[in-house]
Amino acid sequence: MQVLLTIAYDGTNYAGWQKQDNAVAVQEKLEDALSHLLGRNVSIRGASRTDAGVHAIGQRASFFAPDLRVPLEKLPMVLVGLLPQDISVTAAEEVPQNFNPQFDAKQKTYEYSFYNAPCPNPLLARYSAFVPEKLDFSAMQKAAKSFVGKHDFAAFCATGSSAKTTVREVFACDVQKKDGGIITMSVTGGGFLYNMVRIIAGTVLYSSIGKIPPDSIPHIITAKDRAKAGKTMPPHGLVLLEVRY
Repeated sequence: MQVLLTIAYDGTNYAGWQKQDNAVAVQEKLEDALSHLLGRNVSIRGASRTDAGVHAIGQRASFFAPDLRVPLEKLPMVLVGLLPQDISVTAAEEVPQNFNPQFDAKQKTYEYSFYNAPCPNPLLARYSAFVPEKLDFSAMQKAAKSFVGKHDFAAFCATGSSAKTTVREVFACDVQKKDGGIITMSVTGGGFLYNMVRIIAGTVLYSSIGKIPPDSIPHIITAKDRAKAGKTMPPHGLVLLEVRY
């Protein structure tokens, strides 16, 4: 059978999700745990290649397990005992043999968190970007709505991308105020380009401090010029919330 896992992790100490030759990645740690459990080399396929320092609550990954002797409902607890404390498996389910966690995904939701206060909070430093400037919340909301739709997001893609096309569809982009000075931007789409969500977050931030007028965002999208968009926000404010199938 093929098993689909739901995975949560603090990405601070990892070079991203995807296994690499010269750095430690989340995929490697999960494969090591599964290989230890099953007594053979196990390869897994992930739904999203989160970058170095990016966190996840709802990452998904699958593996083939014809020899799995652990009941699926107990598999998460067994794997948690074999994983580092900053990685957890929260659910496991059986999926069809032809299921692909990346290409069968219908929607992915990311959330970027800003901590807006005069001074930084050390307890929030790993999971939000500190912004001391006074922010125009209504401008952030207006800017976020400009990204909804199917567009060529070339202006919101970092160099180094191997994507065949820069056209993507964003289903929702919302900004919300939460307690304690936290402002979150959530983005749901069918898929995202390299650093796309972090660049959108930087553009929304710039709209709130007067560097980019919210009304100009449709023109930035049309221009397909990376230099016209906002900065790439640091990775630690970003969390992969959910992958839907």
